[in-house]
Amino acid sequence: MLQLENVVTDRGSKYAVSGGPVASPADVDAFLKALKRVKRYAKATHNTWAVLHSDGTPAKNDDGESGAGMVILRMLEREGLTGHIVVVTRWYGGKHLGGDRFRHVQTCVRAYLDALA
Repeated sequence: MLQLENVVTDRGSKYAVSGGPVASPADVDAFLKALKRVKRYAKATHNTWAVLHSDGTPAKNDDGESGAGMVILRMLEREGLTGHIVVVTRWYGGKHLGGDRFRHVQTCVRAYLDALA
């Protein structure tokens, strides 16, 4: 599991990104359980994720951050990265970010993809 913490901080909200290879929906569940074993991630406001399975089947979850899973999924599709889950975690800081939250999700995913290269 590759984790990058404190990727973005804005108006009190903090973002991190995690990811790793997965081969099946069961692997996705196992990855998310492992991530949430860390109390800090289990208590996060949102753990939004997406994966493009090696057979081309997409899966995503917004975890209350409406539309964020699709942002991650589209970036994975553009990169052609299959069999790899990417989770963007947000700890809410008390102020609404509006559309900036999508830009922050993109920044986190880009940082993760750059770290893989």
